[in-house]
Amino acid sequence: MNEISRNSLRHRLHHYALLMRLDRPIGIYLLLWPTLWALWIAGIGNPDTKVFIVFVLGVILMRSAGCIINDFADRDFDPHVQRTRNRPLAIGAVKPKEALILFVVLCLVAFNLVLLLNDLTVLLSFGGAALASLYPFTKRFFPMPQLFLGMAFGWAVPMAFAAQTGTIPMEAWLLFLATLLWTVAYDTMYAMVDREDDLRIGVKSSAILFGRADKIIIAIMQAGFFGLMIVVGLRLQLGLAYYIGLGTAALLAGYQHFLIHERHPPSCFRAFLNNNWFGAVIFIGLALNYPLHRYIQILIDSL
Repeated sequence: MNEISRNSLRHRLHHYALLMRLDRPIGIYLLLWPTLWALWIAGIGNPDTKVFIVFVLGVILMRSAGCIINDFADRDFDPHVQRTRNRPLAIGAVKPKEALILFVVLCLVAFNLVLLLNDLTVLLSFGGAALASLYPFTKRFFPMPQLFLGMAFGWAVPMAFAAQTGTIPMEAWLLFLATLLWTVAYDTMYAMVDREDDLRIGVKSSAILFGRADKIIIAIMQAGFFGLMIVVGLRLQLGLAYYIGLGTAALLAGYQHFLIHERHPPSCFRAFLNNNWFGAVIFIGLALNYPLHRYIQILIDSL
């Protein structure tokens, strides 16, 4: 391969990576945290190694595929939005046909990973793929497309329980609903960044639907999230570390409301990004809960 061909290949791969948003992994993190919550709860603090690896890789693959199909759906709108006008499809660096091929390849790789798991997980994966594919197109006809995104991101929760335990208990669905509320809340913050552009080009979003009630509705959804997470903790008899994690997340939610108070787009985007830490502290609380519980139980048994 000559130097020109190598440069061309590097250029092409670079734009594919940008199309998959590998340079902006926030979406991977936001999809990963509820997946890890579910795996740790379903695995009682010790999830199966194969299941863990499949889900982490699946998160990366499906988030990347989701970005591709999102940009494919928005290819005629993105050039008119300040934040998205330089995306690969918007500037013509990647052709729509190339994007679809890459989307299919990533989905097939992810599906082959799921085939390593049980039949229930494989069956659920079709629902997850449908939600991920449908979401980008809901911006055309559904007033709150963030609801579909919440279902798509939350679908990893029942899949994780199915893969780890072979069942989907009530706690899984409560965690699914909590994830849905959290996702709609933070993606509304994200939509607040583009509200003026979306109004101009006719794209629908929860930020537009909620209007001046956006901040209070975000607060209500976050309150619902914490209520559901407390119910999950009580049902599973989780310990102090878990509730410290939830308490820390509540403080971060308060900080997010401080950021979005004036609805200034850069601050709304910072609030959206802060949800990475929100998800992380809850996972840290969960991860510490199980070894601390076992340690306390050993101490009690030794008395």
